Amino acid sequence: MGFFSTTPAQPASPKPSADGAFEAPNRQSRRACWTARDDFFACLERNNIIDSIRESSKADEKCREEGQTLERECVSSWVTYFKQRRVMEHNKKQTLERLKAEGARPMPEGMGPPQGPGGVS
Repeated sequence: MGFFSTTPAQPASPKPSADGAFEAPNRQSRRACWTARDDFFACLERNNIIDSIRESSKADEKCREEGQTLERECVSSWVTYFKQRRVMEHNKKQTLERLKAEGARPMPEGMGPPQGPGGVS
């Protein structure tokens, strides 16, 4: 993407290794990705944007630079995951707050669904 280009930046894709398999991001690239994610999310918070996928035009308007950095630093599947997880975490927090306001209490230890071997139900 050029400096004055109107085409959006393409999210990074994993790089194939010499044998054709895709390389996992190394520690340095993961750190750069997480920093870009944190900066993008901070911008979304400042602008009261919860879902940057559904509100993509508002997110692009307010957080374009941070979003482009996120897409440049992270593989595309991570970008999608981060954006979806942000919405899921928000919804979870809202649900827990609503339940608490309605008087719900946490279940006593050991009162959850039955667990199979290894803690998997």
